[in-house]
Amino acid sequence: MSTPGNGNVMDQSLAQKPHDRLAATLSAKMDAVNALIRTRMASQHAPRIPEVTAHLVEAGGKRLRPMLTLAAARLCGYEGSHDEKLAATVEFIHTATLLHDDVVDESGQRRGRPTANLLWDNKSSVLVGDYLFARSFQLMVECESLRVLDILANASATIAEGEVLQMTAATDLKTDEAIYLQVVRGKTAALFSAAMEVGGVIAAAPEDQVQALFDYGDAPGIAFQIADDLLDYQGDAAATGKNIGDDFRERKLTLPVIKAVAQATEDERAFWERTIGKGRQQDGDLEQALALMAKYKTLDATRDDANAWAAKAKQALSALPAHPVRDMLEDLAGYVVARLT
Repeated sequence: MSTPGNGNVMDQSLAQKPHDRLAATLSAKMDAVNALIRTRMASQHAPRIPEVTAHLVEAGGKRLRPMLTLAAARLCGYEGSHDEKLAATVEFIHTATLLHDDVVDESGQRRGRPTANLLWDNKSSVLVGDYLFARSFQLMVECESLRVLDILANASATIAEGEVLQMTAATDLKTDEAIYLQVVRGKTAALFSAAMEVGGVIAAAPEDQVQALFDYGDAPGIAFQIADDLLDYQGDAAATGKNIGDDFRERKLTLPVIKAVAQATEDERAFWERTIGKGRQQDGDLEQALALMAKYKTLDATRDDANAWAAKAKQALSALPAHPVRDMLEDLAGYVVARLT
């Protein structure tokens, strides 16, 4: 029989979020990754580089992407240290894209702090982002795997391509669900899937397991973005940090709207063209947009899509060996959409 004390420990463990449990399991490896990041973001000749990089890297992000690389390697039995270099590589790529994104989006805040482009300037953000991309490729080369280099180079290209596609598709009512998925893969899923895949490759895992790792990384990345799209229209502002309808006001053509546009009458399409396509919004437009989404049940359909992608992630894990880390990854896939209930 469990003692009350043991029960409390168990309750605390169950209450922990999946990424927190994963971080605790991989803490020694993550300490090594963080030390490597601090070392490699240094610059002997340009002190602004570590200043800008540290502002973002030390801002308290979850480090989920590098954790996925470490998790994949451990799940596949890897015992070396190249996984640490690859995890740092993934975090550098991610940080570089954030620096560039904030310039493109003219953002003023990220993770509750002023953005680097606001504190310094756009030129510094772009050039430091370029420096981090270069550093990431140096780390890749040190792992002496052409396949790893290929995977992460392709992911970097997909991310850049997705950003450019998003610029042209964001307010274009011809954007359909296929284009939306391309954008999401560039924004989120491409680096998730690459982070998982390289962990399996460096561990010399069988091909079916490497493919399963890729598939797992792809699916939660998509599920996460779809869930974000849904929460913009029906989430708790206190929990999400966003007001209901922020995406609408910013003219973002997200999945609930794409689904509504696809079924719209001529008059309804004219409404979407005015508010999203041309940005001519007026009082009552958000309420009308919500009414159209309710008419076609696009919020329900969006929730179904998010749950389906989370289920695909869990299914991918079935090809991987039984392991506590696999259980944590399964819980993580469920957690991505649990906030929708």
